[in-house]
Amino acid sequence: MDTSAEKEEGRLAEDLAKLKWLSEHREEYEKKLLENIKARLPELEKLLADVEDHWGMEDGIYRFYHSSFKLYLLQGLTEEICKALQSLLPDRPMNIRFREIVAEGTGKDFETSDERDWLRETRAILEAFFHAHYFLKMTCKYGRELQASPNPLPSGWALVLYLFDLR
Repeated sequence: MDTSAEKEEGRLAEDLAKLKWLSEHREEYEKKLLENIKARLPELEKLLADVEDHWGMEDGIYRFYHSSFKLYLLQGLTEEICKALQSLLPDRPMNIRFREIVAEGTGKDFETSDERDWLRETRAILEAFFHAHYFLKMTCKYGRELQASPNPLPSGWALVLYLFDLR
């Protein structure tokens, strides 16, 4: 059984490996990410428009307050956004916090018992959707605005870099 000291040592070794990777590859991957965003910008912006239209975000959030099972349809949009974002750097895992939020807010099936504790049963769906939507929005914004990764970084671009642990 690992002691707490051994676990801490393992975490430190993992952190050092990440830092080493970043020092060797960050610039290359930031450039690659921005190039991929620009190449796919029309597709990403269409997805953003679809997500933000009446039958996407508008209706989905209304369904939360209406206590309608149709809220569960937002999970499909969340998954579609995640798939599009992951395809920008398919060889980089997405940020662990983001993956946890998405995992907790997707893969749910409506059950009538959910209505008894609607907030507890459904808020994770909204949270995952909001995070995915915001990452998509920032990806599109900075794909339009940037020619290279600037210094200092705007917060929204830094967020997009965090999506792939490039910060």
